[in-house]
Amino acid sequence: MDLHKLLIDFLEYLELERNVSKLTIRNYKHYLERFLGFLGGQVPSPAAITPEKIREYRLFLSRFADTHDMTLKRITQNYHLIALRSFLKFLIKRGIRAVSPEMVELGKAESRSILFLERDAVERLLNMPEISSPEGFRDKAILELLFSTGLRVSELVSLNRDQVNLVRREFGVIGKGRRARVVFVSDTAAEWLGRYLKSRDDAWKPMFIRYCGKTPDENDKTGESRRLSARSVQRSVEKYVKKARLPVKITPHGLRHSFATDLLHSGADLRAIQELLGHKNVSTTQIYTHITNPQLREIHAKFHRK
Repeated sequence: MDLHKLLIDFLEYLELERNVSKLTIRNYKHYLERFLGFLGGQVPSPAAITPEKIREYRLFLSRFADTHDMTLKRITQNYHLIALRSFLKFLIKRGIRAVSPEMVELGKAESRSILFLERDAVERLLNMPEISSPEGFRDKAILELLFSTGLRVSELVSLNRDQVNLVRREFGVIGKGRRARVVFVSDTAAEWLGRYLKSRDDAWKPMFIRYCGKTPDENDKTGESRRLSARSVQRSVEKYVKKARLPVKITPHGLRHSFATDLLHSGADLRAIQELLGHKNVSTTQIYTHITNPQLREIHAKFHRK
């Protein structure tokens, strides 16, 4: 069996049977094509995937460097290996003899620190856009919406105008893992979002549009070619963080962290925050409790240097 053909079958299986997002399919394709390139040979077969080859592949990922001498982070290496595990499970499910997925061990990932902003720093950041320009008006609405909802940047840029109910101040999104959830918009965010939409003189579908960059498609009646990209949002947040001279290099995802920690500081229930963030497991949400535990602060104040 040709692994290249089986890879196509696997990606189609993810799309049709597993209802996996296009982004995940794209990433799996990239990771597994890198693995097939590592194997070499014109028509590699499943028999070429041996425990020894898997070990060699882990070394290859660990020592990999691109043309700019950039290496792969441990978590990125693990993404490659997780994709390989899924591919092997698919082969076995199809009745094809293949090495056990358990032979693909993941490396111990580095502990990641959670970057977030305290409320006063968030307010400084939210006040940075110049609302006298269309771009600034849009960016103000984006920042307010990110902090109000805890949206992922991919969820934000995929929003359409008819999706958000500003009267009820809520809307549904399909997030990571194709999980649906309802998010709620604060009064302030709803006001700025409404003002931004009223300032638009178009009937385009995307909630957030770009005002510069490549020339849009003249035949595009929906405005899809003008939809703002995730990278553009990331650059905008980076610009306003510098402008506000914040001590933390925050990102759109950092505003998501700030949303969660703000809720915890205010006494919100962990399970509710899990639902609002769209986490599959509450264990993912629990990481915020380590940085918002008031009892630790009290113990430090009570016993340190007494």
